[in-house]
Amino acid sequence: MDDSSRFETFARLATEQRNPATMDLDTLDAAGILERIAAEDRKVPEAVAREIDYIARAVEMVVASLREGGRLIYVGAGTSGRLGVLDASECPPTFGSDPEQVRGVIAGGSGALVRAVEGAEDRAADGIRAIDELAVGAKDTVIGLAASRRTPFVVAALSRARERGSRTGYITCTPRAEFSLPVDVAICPVVGPEVLMGSTRMKAGTAQKLVLNMITTAAFVRIGKAYENMMVDLKANSEKLVERSRRTLMIATGVDRDTAARAIEAAGGSVKAALVMLKLSCDRAEAERRLSAAGGFVRAALAAPAASPPP
Repeated sequence: MDDSSRFETFARLATEQRNPATMDLDTLDAAGILERIAAEDRKVPEAVAREIDYIARAVEMVVASLREGGRLIYVGAGTSGRLGVLDASECPPTFGSDPEQVRGVIAGGSGALVRAVEGAEDRAADGIRAIDELAVGAKDTVIGLAASRRTPFVVAALSRARERGSRTGYITCTPRAEFSLPVDVAICPVVGPEVLMGSTRMKAGTAQKLVLNMITTAAFVRIGKAYENMMVDLKANSEKLVERSRRTLMIATGVDRDTAARAIEAAGGSVKAALVMLKLSCDRAEAERRLSAAGGFVRAALAAPAASPPP
């Protein structure tokens, strides 16, 4: 593609259009600018909600990967890449997941998280290399993140992931009718032109963050990381999370704070096991047996029959 064709393609991107509602942005005072931003931001949740069916397909792919011992791997550049790394980094403390289960890959490497690495998004070979270095395979799900859909690093990474047998998805703010990459599912929340032309860290970034929240939260709930609407597999490695663990038990079982603390200690630090122990007045071994038989789901563990007494 020559420079002229490349320019025309770029100019037609939905993410590069001017927003008719903000043509006078440079004449407004601070409050006026913020009002315009807020008005545009209100469109984002609706755009995401229209993609629920596609997001659900991505969730089921991720659930299948996690159950098979595979991984969810996000690949992006710039804002999109940072959002993927952010979501991946928040899964272990929230869900008690292994840090290898959800990974984020950003063009330009870890340095690009805090400082823009110019040109990194255009290096298709780096995207291919990243997938090979992670030894992506059939058990994995690789999801590309690119507001414009066209980022060479991401496109090449997804193509390589498919070659290696991975499930693939793509999150973009390009209309579905304009999306032609061969992936298993495309998620296309169309948020419209940005308040500031081309600044996809704004509405497009917000939409991607919402979708990422939905994918990992739904996937981990689907594999037993929640009881009712509470986190029960979190890692209590900070004062806040220690207190959240205790409070979860207090809410779920009605015990006081000291009893909750003792139960977690008796359960070897497992909120799940402590919850079952308190609910059923059983010991740790019985709680762990029930959880294992229930595939880690607390609700099912509570309903499971008790172990047969020894003969």
